[in-house]
Amino acid sequence: MAAKHHRLGELQLRLLEILWERPDATVAEVHAILKPERDLAHTTVATMLRKMEVRGLVNHREEGRAFLYRAVVAADEVSRSVGEHLVGRLFEGSLADAVSHLLRTRDVSRAELDRLGQLIQAAKRRAK
Repeated sequence: MAAKHHRLGELQLRLLEILWERPDATVAEVHAILKPERDLAHTTVATMLRKMEVRGLVNHREEGRAFLYRAVVAADEVSRSVGEHLVGRLFEGSLADAVSHLLRTRDVSRAELDRLGQLIQAAKRRAK
């Protein structure tokens, strides 16, 4: 089965991050975590979570009068999907072009370059 592609807005991704860190959170709890970052109404958070549930990104269960939300998609699934979309869309599927772009346009530390070298060596061993 092909991997599902997750196209997420910035707020949707942030809501998932909160639910990955704190499963079974109420809308009020999610809203409280977001409040210092964004001035959103409680109803906006509730509406977004409901829309994300329709898309199969989160689900909820009822506990008393509260809905407890939890992410249905895993963080690695979302990051893989977003990465594949980015490489496919912006770099015509070329991982080498994507990495080359990042190396040319970002400040990269020696430690990061060493880590990239280790990752490349590990990938080469797997590809044999």
